[in-house]
Amino acid sequence: MLELFNMLQSRLPIKTLKENPKDSEAINHQLLVRGGFVSQLASGIFSFLPLGFRVLKRIESIIREEMDSLGAQEILMPAIHPKSLWQEVGRWDTYEPPLFKFKDQHKRELCLGPTHEEVITDLVRQNVSSYRDLPFSWYQIQDKFRNEIRATGGLLRTREFLMKDLYSFHATGEDFDDFYEKVSDTYREIYKKVGVEAVKTKADSGSIGGSQSHEFVVLAESGEDTIFVCEKCDWAQNKELGEPEKCQDCGGKMETKKGIEVGHIFRLDTKYSDPMGATFTDARGKKHPIIMGCYGIGLGRLMATIVESSHDDNGIIWPENVAPFDIHLISLPGGEEKAKEVYGKLSKDKEVLFDDRDLSAGEKFAESDLIGIPERIVVSKKTLESDSVEIKKRGEKEGKIVKISEL
Repeated sequence: MLELFNMLQSRLPIKTLKENPKDSEAINHQLLVRGGFVSQLASGIFSFLPLGFRVLKRIESIIREEMDSLGAQEILMPAIHPKSLWQEVGRWDTYEPPLFKFKDQHKRELCLGPTHEEVITDLVRQNVSSYRDLPFSWYQIQDKFRNEIRATGGLLRTREFLMKDLYSFHATGEDFDDFYEKVSDTYREIYKKVGVEAVKTKADSGSIGGSQSHEFVVLAESGEDTIFVCEKCDWAQNKELGEPEKCQDCGGKMETKKGIEVGHIFRLDTKYSDPMGATFTDARGKKHPIIMGCYGIGLGRLMATIVESSHDDNGIIWPENVAPFDIHLISLPGGEEKAKEVYGKLSKDKEVLFDDRDLSAGEKFAESDLIGIPERIVVSKKTLESDSVEIKKRGEKEGKIVKISEL
């Protein structure tokens, strides 16, 4: 987990905005830019500012912890890939959206990686030879590049983004099936920890391919995906696979829902290992292509989805596990010195953003609601009349007065 960190807001040189940024339609785009979490450099290209970076790192920490619990080992692969590798499986000219391609000073053709199936398969064919080497899984958290025709929805569809991609390697289909379900359960735990509820949905495998895939979709009217969800059980399917009249599991009636994809897992089988010669030798000395799976989560997209799912008219309402700070401490006239003392005490075991600036109460409260830290503590001349502070949970209408000695 992240180390304990606290900050004076006067040292945060980020200005919040009262108006929505130009051409922003998605709620996450509006609130994340207004709150000073991100800044848009160009279409689909964003900088993560201090508050936004802290949210991103908290999401990353949760994902990394869950990947490690699966027994997966973390690696880091290059973002620049040679053309020759992508030609081995035939995706150099067929991948959608088209690759970001360029030439180096020696006229060699390269691309920026939108995904890493070819690279990971190349690594595995160099290192695996026997069934004794299997199974295992590797993951990375790394920048990806997608040449989107139209980047939309703030952080929901970008041209550069941080992604966790996990790859697993198996000798048998039974072993793969077992791991696939373990990853599904782990994904549900990740979504629970970051404060969203996702539906596992049969999906189209698209440019990644394989025999089957599932998306994890958070139901939201702002979502681009249309899915069919059974009224009786938890079976669901993406519209891209066709329109089912009845549930394939229980025969129940299907409901049409809108949602945001927050994860995608694939049964790759031997799609990459076969053409690339990633094989293992079994106990009888016979060679077989390695069975593979891949499992992705876009961190920025997940961050955007949290905002789409958790906000009100005043701003973001961050779930506790991903909020940039635990507490937003605000000092008002007459409470400045005592607020410093409270800050010193709270910051020993909580992460605190201390608004020590010379602004009106209205400005501080409006900004506090916008950036959405879970708990707000106010120290003022009025609260100190009873040696107290006011504590208010973000999203609740009323606060409560608590003695400083009980804080």
